Amino acid sequence: MARTALVIVAVLVLLLGLLWIFQRRLIYLPDGAQVPPAGQVIPGARDVSFTTGDGLTLGAWYVPGDHDVTVLVAGGNAGNRLHRAPLARALAARGLPVLLMDYRGYGGNPGAPTEEGLRLDALAARAFLGDARVVYFGESLGAGVVTGLARERPPAGLVLRSPFTDLAAAGQVAYPFLPVRALLRDRFPVAEHIADVRVPVVVVYGADDTIVPPRLSKAVAEAAGPGGGGVTTVEVPGAGHNDLALLSGEELIGAVVELAGRVRGA
Repeated sequence: MARTALVIVAVLVLLLGLLWIFQRRLIYLPDGAQVPPAGQVIPGARDVSFTTGDGLTLGAWYVPGDHDVTVLVAGGNAGNRLHRAPLARALAARGLPVLLMDYRGYGGNPGAPTEEGLRLDALAARAFLGDARVVYFGESLGAGVVTGLARERPPAGLVLRSPFTDLAAAGQVAYPFLPVRALLRDRFPVAEHIADVRVPVVVVYGADDTIVPPRLSKAVAEAAGPGGGGVTTVEVPGAGHNDLALLSGEELIGAVVELAGRVRGA
C-alpha cells in the first residue's frame, strides 16, 4: 500500500511539474502564421509596425476612419489579427479608426508571449498612436492586457469583452481539479487593476459563455464601479465566448460606438 501511494504521489508531482514548466503553452494559443496584407482583408487598411521596449518589431493593421477617437484592439489568447478582421471592418464601417495589434508570437511576429511581454507590446501599440484620443478594446485575455495598459497610459475609454477577474479564476473553470492559482506564473489581475482606472468602462459579455462565465465579467464590472469614470454592462443574450455576436454583433459594435461618441465630447 505504501509503495502504491508513493508511486501515485510521484506521478502527481511529475504532472504538476510538467504543468508548471509548460503552462504557457496551455494559456497562449497563437496562430503564428504570416497574415496577408491588410488591404486585401479590410478595404483601406494598411500594414504598420512598431518596436517594443525590449526590441521586438511587431506587425499590426491600421484602418483609417473619420472619427477622432481611435480603437486599439487587443485580442484574446488564440488566433491572430486576421481572425479579428470582422471586428475592425464593423468598427471602420461606423467611421472609427482601428489599430488591430498582434502580440509577440502571433500573426508572424517574433518572440513568445508572456504577461510582461504582452504589457510591452500594448505599450508600443499605444505609443504608435501618439496623441490620438484612444478607446482600448480588450477581448478576454486582452481585457487583462488593456486594463493593465490603462493604469500606465490612461485611455479616453475602456471596453472589456468577456473579461475575467483574473487568469486563475478563468483557469479554474477550464481545469477545476488542478491547483491553478498556485501554479500560475502569469496573473492578469483585471478586477484588481480596474479599480484604479478613472475612465468610462463598458463590459460586454455573452449570457451563455462557458469559457469565461458571466459571473466573472459581472464581478469585473462591479470592481470598476469605484473607479470614478462610470461603468456600463452589456449582456448579449444566447452568446457564447467565441460566437460572432461577440466579434462583430450589433450589441458589441453599438457599445463601442456609443462609448466613442461619449468620450469624443468629454
